[in-house]
Amino acid sequence: MANYDHDKVVPDKSSLLGKKQQVAKMFDTIAFRYDFLNRFLSAGIDVSWRKKALKELKSIQPQRLLDVATGTGDVAILALEMLQPQKITGIDISEGMLELGRKKIDKLGANDRIELISGDSEGIPFNDATFDAVTVAFGVRNFENLEKGLKEMLRVLKPGGKLVVLEFSKPKQAAFKGIYNLYMNVVAPGFGSMIAKNKEAYEYLKESMLKFPEGQQFVQILDHSGYINTTCKPLTMGICSIYTGTKR
Repeated sequence: MANYDHDKVVPDKSSLLGKKQQVAKMFDTIAFRYDFLNRFLSAGIDVSWRKKALKELKSIQPQRLLDVATGTGDVAILALEMLQPQKITGIDISEGMLELGRKKIDKLGANDRIELISGDSEGIPFNDATFDAVTVAFGVRNFENLEKGLKEMLRVLKPGGKLVVLEFSKPKQAAFKGIYNLYMNVVAPGFGSMIAKNKEAYEYLKESMLKFPEGQQFVQILDHSGYINTTCKPLTMGICSIYTGTKR
């Protein structure tokens, strides 16, 4: 199974822990400010990105949906509103993020429709062909082994089921690159340090984005992992992309 540069990017290079354990620890630390920072640092655009990603599933009307790297449950909650599936399961390796997500779901009175559980993308705790659709928003970049995670998600999809991945990418337009680089190098780490008291988390975000195999390279990895009808749709001048793939 292939390894990619971003697989080796970790939040703390001096730590003896593996990437998975470091990422879980990092998100536990910043969980209390995660939702706020997402809205603030993206000027609220991240909500529209998630909505566009979920629209990719409207045509198949999934009844059982798995949200991998669910975090505080934003995609799971939006999916309930937009797609009305019978059951949504969210998995994440950060218990701190899951705890906040469960509180949001409880407040909505949606506990009978959305369940958030501790789970690893590279060892999903469900049988083969369980789900009609799988979503991952800003999570594949944190996988310790990208290809292994993609193949696991394919395994739990039903034949004809669809994967939708939302992930950061790098803008191609020269005029926008300077603004983007300033934002990623100065603004995001600065606000991350000031508000979440964790500059390292946003430094990690930047480095993992720079090394992530985006665009057509990621589409080729989806193809290699066994998905068919794969696509890539850049959003907002290319700073984010929606990837899709289907199980045979």
